[in-house]
Amino acid sequence: MKNVRGFESCWPEKKRIPLTRQGREQIKIAAKTVTEKKIGLIFCSDLLRTKQTAEIVGKIVKVKPKLDKRLREIGLGIFNGRSVKEFGDFWNQGEKLSPAQHYQRRFIIPLPKGETYAQVELRLLSFIKDVEGKYRGKNILVVSHQRPLTLLEKAVKGYSILKFVNLIVNKKEIKTGELRKL
Repeated sequence: MKNVRGFESCWPEKKRIPLTRQGREQIKIAAKTVTEKKIGLIFCSDLLRTKQTAEIVGKIVKVKPKLDKRLREIGLGIFNGRSVKEFGDFWNQGEKLSPAQHYQRRFIIPLPKGETYAQVELRLLSFIKDVEGKYRGKNILVVSHQRPLTLLEKAVKGYSILKFVNLIVNKKEIKTGELRKL
């Protein structure tokens, strides 16, 4: 969602936001750690940075990435391309919300023309069920975005909303370039 330029970004991509040099280097390092995992398939979001990430990893592990729109960033609706501050102001709406309250709201209150966390979780579950059905037994690498990957982890591991929110608040959700086994 956020980027080094300080604005929210999802799909459709309104501005070209490629990986930074630092990001590319982080991915190369992370990719080297998966070479022993014998990755059979790579699926990625169709947004620029995830495609670039998957391509870097794919070259190292010799697997061509497959694009899947269900792995996209959370749909931000009218906030796509707008400042992080505007996005935050929408959620607070003059209230003093704790971070936990903010993230809990995101499950039930959609952004104007955007998605709730619950909707994103359903789209990710659709992806994982399809992949499990077609590619059982293969090592699969999924390249997506921080919050959607954390929602995928929530769904696969059966976390409650409260546990999911605690992952975010306690800064334990997936990080850029981090690999996690599901």
